[in-house]
Amino acid sequence: MDESRGSGRVPTNQTRDREMVAGEGCLPSENKETKKRRNTITRFTISYDSMTKRKKTPLLMLLLTAFLRPAYGSETEPQHRGDVTDVRVIRRLDKHPLASRIWQPVIIQGTKEKHLIAAFGAQVNGKKDMGDIVASVSKNDGDSWEEPVSIFDHRDRQGTIQFAYANPVLYRAPDQHVIWCYAMRCQISFRNSEESQLTAAFTADNGRSWTPVELAMHYAGPLILNASIVKSVINGEPRYLLPAHRNTLAADPRGSRDHFILSSTSLLEWKLEAFIPQPTEARVFLHEGNIADGDRPGELKIVMRTADYDDSSLTTSPPRAYSSVSIDGGQTWSEARPEPELHNAKSKGYFGRSGRGTHIYVYNDGPPQRDKAPGFPNGGRTSLRYKIKPAGGEWSEEKTFYHAGIKNSYPTLIEVAPGDFRCVWDSGTASRPRTHIQFGKLKISR
Repeated sequence: MDESRGSGRVPTNQTRDREMVAGEGCLPSENKETKKRRNTITRFTISYDSMTKRKKTPLLMLLLTAFLRPAYGSETEPQHRGDVTDVRVIRRLDKHPLASRIWQPVIIQGTKEKHLIAAFGAQVNGKKDMGDIVASVSKNDGDSWEEPVSIFDHRDRQGTIQFAYANPVLYRAPDQHVIWCYAMRCQISFRNSEESQLTAAFTADNGRSWTPVELAMHYAGPLILNASIVKSVINGEPRYLLPAHRNTLAADPRGSRDHFILSSTSLLEWKLEAFIPQPTEARVFLHEGNIADGDRPGELKIVMRTADYDDSSLTTSPPRAYSSVSIDGGQTWSEARPEPELHNAKSKGYFGRSGRGTHIYVYNDGPPQRDKAPGFPNGGRTSLRYKIKPAGGEWSEEKTFYHAGIKNSYPTLIEVAPGDFRCVWDSGTASRPRTHIQFGKLKISR
């Protein structure tokens, strides 16, 4: 900015030369007030020689630009609509220089009032879906979040073996203050994380430090995690149920795509409890299921993400979630059946039940992530929608959970009071997924 604009004069080479020195006398027709204003402005002027031409850049303008850049640059959150309120960014990808994306967050209440813990993955550059697991703590009900701490770090070797991690699950038993994080662990040399084993860590200080634990596993096959543990009773004995699935068919023509349930009496020793039976008319790739109380007393219900069994790049036709129920605490399950009102196009959804008995299903509408369609020029996994079903009622019309014209996926909710949920999900840009982790609050009236 040239100070002559403020005085209304057209600058000349002579006036420019004289302006290089602040307070160097008065210019012709310049009164004392004009001189004072000129001297003040030129104090904020940087002049330099560039070849034979002199140029100036106002320092004040540079400072203002630097100060205002975060408000207009990449840090700006797009305007959004939907029923989620108090939206906050927990973490951004640029804070993880070793990662190519951050994804799949989960959330749990801490042991103190208004304390929340969110865990998520930071994918190592060069890997498809594995890396580190970190956790961030909020002490004010999600309004702000502390710097994340490590739960599982791919740089920590165990002897000569180096592991990578994925898909955290947080759980706190009703009668304990210890909070558990379960995750998938596989050798970092693997192509992807689908040949993982179960590992765990716990925190006794509300998420600020984590201690790894080696589990006693009676299930020796690979597994993929998605949803949290639920507590049940089988044959009069308390059990913890952990939903999981495997996808060995991806690399082995004699493999399978099965959804199953692990169980434990201690959270340390796990065995295979049950498989979810396939539909009899046509097999479906059932995966990433969430377990919650069902419609009837003593009933458990699992709602699962789906894809075509033989070609996992395809959805079911039409794209629907499938469900199964258990009436014996999770020991046996019914044949998986489609949920006609619940859309699923190969993306994780959230299924749960509120303290008032209302079921909620949060999901991505539209096509699969990489399939373009009208209204989805950059593919699916953009808007997050939800439906609710009161006890004994029907599923509601589709409602908007969060929409901002950017990529959003993998929602997880935790209820902190009847009908009052705290939510996390991963977000991106209009065309790039999983560049930041978001938090919000959702209340359902019924």
